[in-house]
Amino acid sequence: MKVCHLTSVHPAEDIRILIKECQTLAKAGHDVSLVVANTDSRSLYGVNVVGVESIVNNPIQRIFKSPKRVFETALKIDADVYHFHDPELIPVGLKLSKKGKHVIYDVHEDVPEQVLSKQWIPKPLRKLISTTVEKVERYASKRFSAVVTATPTISKRFKTYNSNTVTVHNYPILNELIGQASENSNVEKQGNKVIYIGGITELRGIKEMVAAMEKVNSSTEAELALAGKFAPEQLKTELETTTGWNYVNHLGYLNRDQVKSSLSESDIGLVLIHPEPRYVVSLPIKMFEYMSAGIPVIASNFPLWKEIVEGDECGICVDPLNLEEIADAIKWLINNPEAAGEMGRNGRKAIEEKYNWEKESETLINLYNNLD
Repeated sequence: MKVCHLTSVHPAEDIRILIKECQTLAKAGHDVSLVVANTDSRSLYGVNVVGVESIVNNPIQRIFKSPKRVFETALKIDADVYHFHDPELIPVGLKLSKKGKHVIYDVHEDVPEQVLSKQWIPKPLRKLISTTVEKVERYASKRFSAVVTATPTISKRFKTYNSNTVTVHNYPILNELIGQASENSNVEKQGNKVIYIGGITELRGIKEMVAAMEKVNSSTEAELALAGKFAPEQLKTELETTTGWNYVNHLGYLNRDQVKSSLSESDIGLVLIHPEPRYVVSLPIKMFEYMSAGIPVIASNFPLWKEIVEGDECGICVDPLNLEEIADAIKWLINNPEAAGEMGRNGRKAIEEKYNWEKESETLINLYNNLD
C-alpha cells in the first residue's frame, strides 16, 4: 500500500515514528512517506521524508497553522493509508477520512491528562481544555480506521471509542543499544557513572537528580551525565548555581550513535519522573533503553514500573521526591558492582524476551494487513 505518516510536532528522525514504525512498514514492502514540519525533503531509512515549511513562534500558533500545511501536502501524496501522530492533526485526519482514505491515529500520550500539567496553558483553562480534548478524541476516533496507542492504559480508553485499537509499545530495537556489558557477561564496570537520557524538566526529576548527586559525593565519588535539552533553558541556569552541579556533565542532545556510546560508558540509568497521573501509567522508553544497554535502573516507585524493574530484578525503585532514597540507591549500586552487573544482565534478558520492537512491529504490520 501507499502509506503516509504525518507529524507537525516531532522531528524527522523521531525514533518511534521514523526509525521504528515507518522503517518497519517500508521493510514490509509498503511505499512509505513521512510528512514533517520544518525539515528538508530527503530519503531516510527507505522512507520518503517530505518537508513542510511551517513558521510558528509558540504552541498555540502551531496548533492553528501547521495542520493546514500538512493537510495540503498529504493530499498531494494521495496515499491509501494516512497515519498521524499529533492530536492537533485530528481535523486533518477527519478530512482525509471523509475522502475515503484509511486513517490511523497514533496516540503517544494521554493528552487530556497531559494538558493538566502543561505549563504554557493558563492554569484556570487546563481542566476545560482537557475535557474538550477528550471529547474531540472520542468523536474523531469513532470515524478513523484504527487507533494505535503506546500503552495499555491509553488503549483501554480508546477501545471504548474504536474497537480497532491496538497497543504498540515503544520498546527498543533489539540490537540498537547493546554494549560491551551486554555482549560480555564477565565485564564489570567501575560503577560510578550515572546517566539520564531524555527531556530535562522539573517534572522529570532533574532537581532531585542533581541534589542527590551532592549527597552521593559526600561519601562516594560519582558523576551524572545528562543527555538532552533543558526546558525551559533557565532551569539549567538555576541548577548551575547548586553544589550538586559540580558532579554533572551536561552532554546536550545526542544522536543515536552517541546515545549508544554514552550508555556503554555508564553504570546506572535514572528515570525519576514525578508522580503525575499521566506518568504513573506511562512506559518511558528511557527505562527500557537502559535495560537494553545492560545497565541497572533506578526508577520511580510507581506500581507499573515496580512490576517491571523489581519483577525482572533489573534495578531499584525509589520515591522520586526523596533525595535520601535516590542517593542511597546510587551508592548501593556503586558499592555492590557484582549485584549491579547481575541487574544489568537481567534487564538485557528481559528486553530480549519481552520488551523489544521486533515483537511490537508484528502488531503494527498485522493492523495494516487487516485494513479493509
